[in-house]
Amino acid sequence: MASHFNLRKVAAPNTLEHRVYIEKDGIPVSPFHDIPLYANQEQTVLNMVVEIPRWTNAKLEISKEELLNPIKQDIKKGKLRYVRNCFPHKGYLWNYGAFPQTWEDPNVVHPETKAKGDNDPLDVCEIGELVGYTGQVKQVKVLGVMALLDEEETDWKVIVIDVNDPLAPKLNDIEDVERHLPGLLRATNEWFRIYKIPDGKPENQFAFTGECKNREYAMDVVRECSEAWERLITGKTPANGVSIANTNVPQSVNRLSPDQLPPFPPHQELPAEKIDSSIDKWFFISGAST
Repeated sequence: MASHFNLRKVAAPNTLEHRVYIEKDGIPVSPFHDIPLYANQEQTVLNMVVEIPRWTNAKLEISKEELLNPIKQDIKKGKLRYVRNCFPHKGYLWNYGAFPQTWEDPNVVHPETKAKGDNDPLDVCEIGELVGYTGQVKQVKVLGVMALLDEEETDWKVIVIDVNDPLAPKLNDIEDVERHLPGLLRATNEWFRIYKIPDGKPENQFAFTGECKNREYAMDVVRECSEAWERLITGKTPANGVSIANTNVPQSVNRLSPDQLPPFPPHQELPAEKIDSSIDKWFFISGAST
């Protein structure tokens, strides 16, 4: 399935104009809406869109507001956003991305986290050994989920592994992660708790005292967010600024044919702009390892 998708890059990485569009058969598609959530009929393998490759710092994400939801770098106060390196971590610890055809509904308060959804596709941390690339569509299996509480919103983080990873046959639930990759879940919890501190924000909090819930719980979260997306794409839930335009979803209220699409800029393979050397600085957060 992944081989059907190509990338169309616009402008240089590390610029305000940089976009990564995903195409199928030469036609741009939405990574939010057009790529199927499930990669097999049994619904045991899922498609994940990689936004941020492991070890990198640029905060790239699917643009909810733009037509066909290209991946772009997040902007705060007119500046490109980068996550800081909180010792001993360098950038993101995993291939970080999202599940297509999922949505964390900001109109719904989760009964267990007591917080509403964050209005984004469901976040995914892929823990395999290969470093991915922005726009890559990986086939993964779900292992567990953490519930970050970010500014009074539920921000689920689903732990997955690429089905082609050498360890994938041995990892089937969350306890297998600790057995085969000791320390990774602890480091994941720490990273999400402290990564905003260098920017002057308080430590993030977790639901469930930071516990990582198991695969069954995680799959329930995936299904809930898939159902929320279904309500969004069919117009049952107001979009409120989220672009639901797509080229492939039959039940959608905003499906576009190729001739309805505006012309998109051609593919550009440009070298990344230089980033400020301060992005490589280590921050030593007191009590980070507790």
